[in-house]
Amino acid sequence: MKQRRLGVWFIGAKGGVATTATLGLLALKNRLAPPTALVSQLPEFADLELLDWDGWVLGGHEIRETTLLQEALRLAEAHRTFSKDLVLACQQELEALEANYRWGTLYNVGPTITELACPACRQQQGTAAESVARVQEDLQEFAQANDLDHVVVVNVASTEPPLQNLPEAATWEELQQLIQQPDCPLPASTLYAVAALELGYSYLNFTPSLGASLPALDHLAQLRGTRHMGYDGKTGETLLKSVLAPMFAKRNLHVMSWVGHNIFGNMDGRVLDDPANKQAKVTSKDRLVRHILGYAPQTLVSIEYIESMGDWKTAWDHIHFQGFLGVPMVMQFIWQGCDSLLAAPLVLDLVRFTERAERAGHVGRMEFLASFFKSPLGVEEHDFFEQFRRLQQWARQLAQVNC
Repeated sequence: MKQRRLGVWFIGAKGGVATTATLGLLALKNRLAPPTALVSQLPEFADLELLDWDGWVLGGHEIRETTLLQEALRLAEAHRTFSKDLVLACQQELEALEANYRWGTLYNVGPTITELACPACRQQQGTAAESVARVQEDLQEFAQANDLDHVVVVNVASTEPPLQNLPEAATWEELQQLIQQPDCPLPASTLYAVAALELGYSYLNFTPSLGASLPALDHLAQLRGTRHMGYDGKTGETLLKSVLAPMFAKRNLHVMSWVGHNIFGNMDGRVLDDPANKQAKVTSKDRLVRHILGYAPQTLVSIEYIESMGDWKTAWDHIHFQGFLGVPMVMQFIWQGCDSLLAAPLVLDLVRFTERAERAGHVGRMEFLASFFKSPLGVEEHDFFEQFRRLQQWARQLAQVNC
């Protein structure tokens, strides 16, 4: 097929996940790394005619005073996320991308995230409506300057505090009126979603923040003929829960309690050290088990910021269950991995599949991407393998159309 030019716009563009995804993309482009951990490289997706890495152009919004190269070197040297040699091999390309970054919005992100922002970013803030307009101006400028066929906006920013009372706006018209109000309660993640979807661009929410979760945002996507999906990428402990919980259910083993303890020390961990921000993440991680089992065992999810852990996280889970004759048994597991390296390939996969959905004319929620999210919009099935079958079925249908 004719090579397209795809814009990928990261919200939180110089955070750990976006920086790792950016470096990973450059490594793939330059054949410096194998495509390990990329779902889109599996054989069942070979006939989809997915966009090659060479057609991607990167940009994004950031709130901190830093450069992409500085962040990549910090991840390499301080956190051992990847090698310094790989960063230096991509140095010129990382530096060239700086022209594509703009200051993000701090509207309703909460005090913990606001404290991370530099003075220059704080000076550019305004109302909700002004924030949407500024984001749209940045996106349109990016698309025009780089002659892009489409733009996928990906939220990989820090987790916002959850809204206590969600607005009741069910339609785009009602949400528009809400945005025009001086005291609009919507958070930045939703304003980014509005900005992207209203322009006809795709939106992916890899965070537990509100994003495009409101029905009014899906209505907007339908009106503009675009697509979205979220939320909260499923990368580690919750991924294992979505695999193990179906086993307990299908073997009729009664789970009495499931406790999960998580420790990590990156920027996300620092933000989640604030109880308000942490609540959104804990809620997202905790709901899955009861959905799969069909009942509610006692559960506890804890997330603690341990600075020395850096970008490496450890999750310890204790599962107390009843076997035959009511005998109590225990299963425990420890998950240890690099936070950014677990998330980054999934982000690249999501963008790749979203671009293919755009070419296929898909409109609205992309429910076939459920296996990538802890809380997939519009999907009640949380069994990982059942979710993955949706992706495989979507791929088969598209492949048949191409034949």
